[in-house]
Amino acid sequence: MSTTYIILSIIIFLFLLGLRVINQYERGVKLRFGRYVSTIKPGLRWIIPFVDRLIKVDVRILAVDIPSQEIMTKDNVPIRINGVVFYKVISAEKAVLEVEDYYYAVSQLAQSSLRDMCGKAELDLILAEREEIGKKIQVAVDQETDEWGIKVTDVKIKDIELPENMKRAMAYQAEAERNRRARVILAEAEKQAAQRLLEAGQTIDQSASALKLRLFQTLSEIAAEKNSTIVFPFPEEMLRLIKNATKE
Repeated sequence: MSTTYIILSIIIFLFLLGLRVINQYERGVKLRFGRYVSTIKPGLRWIIPFVDRLIKVDVRILAVDIPSQEIMTKDNVPIRINGVVFYKVISAEKAVLEVEDYYYAVSQLAQSSLRDMCGKAELDLILAEREEIGKKIQVAVDQETDEWGIKVTDVKIKDIELPENMKRAMAYQAEAERNRRARVILAEAEKQAAQRLLEAGQTIDQSASALKLRLFQTLSEIAAEKNSTIVFPFPEEMLRLIKNATKE
């Protein structure tokens, strides 16, 4: 009775020892005596204790920081730049069997690609088209990691640190550009105002009534501001008679 109990206890112990829970966001790579057997889907699974080994692989999108890298750009400007890589495992068995530590490998590959891409570009291009550079890095890293069963979904450049003298030079350049735009806008406004005044003068010059109305309006404004009395030396009708007599 005691022997049966011992055997039954050992069987139960081995059964419980072999139970594994694989979460929905994981896949299990089962190795038997070090050899790949199968990839196990999520759920409650059982492996042979001391014979099988189960390696869980997270298949969610993971983020790996690219540490700050000191890079010399194509136009010989030293900068420090960092970023982040987003990727996911699409083949759990390849991620386990083809590379020792895929998390570390992706990080190192992203660092190398970042230095390579930014070292071939000028500073203005890096600052203006960081999204495009990120896409180029993504393509380069994704090609390398395809054999590892890893898909790189995106690469983002986060911070770009510039030398202090370069920051001052860029600030001066931005200020000069703003001043130039302000002067251009002011000159364009003056040009448009002069054009409108010219058109108004031509219109008034072609119409005696318009000229007369403008004269009266100006006199009215002067009288309102100075509180003065304006005296005409000759009535307007007399000026008109003199003008008609001259024509005859």
